[in-house]
Amino acid sequence: MSTFIIEGGNRLSGEITPQGAKNEALQVICATLLTADTVTIKNVPEILDVKNLIALLVAMGVDVSHPSEGIYTFQAAGINLDYLQTDDFIRRATALRGSIMLVGPLVARFGKAVTPKPGGDKIGRRRLDTHFSGIGKLGAEFNYNPQRQVYEVKSAGLKGDYMLLDEASVTGTANILMAATLAEGKTTIYNAACEPYLQQLTKMLVAMGARIDGIASNLLTVTGVGHLDGCTHTILPDMIEVGSFIGMAAMTQSALRIKSVSYDDLGIIPESFRRLGITVNRDGDDILIPQQERYTIETFIDGSILTISDAPWPGLTPDLLSVFLVVATQAKGSVLIHQKMFESRLFFVDKMIDMGAQVILCDPHRATVIGSDRRYSLRPAVMTSPDIRAGIAMLLAAMTANGTSKIHNIDQIDRGYQDIDSRLNALGAKIKRE
Repeated sequence: MSTFIIEGGNRLSGEITPQGAKNEALQVICATLLTADTVTIKNVPEILDVKNLIALLVAMGVDVSHPSEGIYTFQAAGINLDYLQTDDFIRRATALRGSIMLVGPLVARFGKAVTPKPGGDKIGRRRLDTHFSGIGKLGAEFNYNPQRQVYEVKSAGLKGDYMLLDEASVTGTANILMAATLAEGKTTIYNAACEPYLQQLTKMLVAMGARIDGIASNLLTVTGVGHLDGCTHTILPDMIEVGSFIGMAAMTQSALRIKSVSYDDLGIIPESFRRLGITVNRDGDDILIPQQERYTIETFIDGSILTISDAPWPGLTPDLLSVFLVVATQAKGSVLIHQKMFESRLFFVDKMIDMGAQVILCDPHRATVIGSDRRYSLRPAVMTSPDIRAGIAMLLAAMTANGTSKIHNIDQIDRGYQDIDSRLNALGAKIKRE
């Protein structure tokens, strides 16, 4: 288990470019299984989750090449379906949350798939009902094997159907969408997720020959085709990294240019930071954060305390609420952070309290932050990262604290942030990996 040792209190300066989007990468890499032709994907983030997924595809028989940084080619012409029954496949898939999105492509193209209950962040229950019920509506059968603790999926041929999803699950929508591209007839997916990364997956599938209407809406109509071709696809910048860097600049009172952010795909993220009092300036496709000694949280029009909560797109992504919470600790004013989607993502706030932050954990979903207006600095601490997003929030807090902090289990951070220590050190941070 690796550790970050952070010397806090250092201001940053310069410019940084966000990596390719983790969540999009996991979706589009799984989609390469839908064709025997070559698929080239650019701007792939070199992070642990992505590397583990690519290694899993290689073990399955996918021919993968890596001609240059951020560029991968995939050719899934010789898939070894027997490998899906091995203990090695189950071990690898269990450790990777994104492995659930292999089911749709595999059952659509080969009529069979195997999936364990996948791993990932420790952020509470993340059910798979949407995946199973949606692909089941297309004609797949899911059978649980209690001895091996895996779901075995089979289909004699998928057929299109109408479905109203019980939740606008991003990965659930992606899985169903990929399966529907090769299903016979028309599939209608209502209450579909429509995040930019899901839009990107849809555009990639269309480039491969899929017939999909309703891109960027919550009503997708898919007319199945007999086969899909190869294509070249470029992944968007990671909006979670962009938001993390905005928060980092504000917390450390730094001036920072965040380059090539695909600003129009950020939704309400910039405006949500502005509501915390942070100046966010757009310069072309870059974001400029000026040095701010202080920032003041807005209130609602009637004077009541501001609430920042997550919601399906175009609402605020839940992956940034941990960052908003930590950034608010140094603001002037108060805010209620309401994490609706996951019940354990706010449990890291006990470490923020240990560091001197004034945070009241109301329940597993809500925390009230009373900003200190920098009247006192956060204290250094020793912490352990439970998940990717809490890990980056802890890193923000440690960079602000006066003194030396440690964060254990930083493999969780590496799952979502590429070389974050060296990239931040180039801006003036002092982070040592041990």
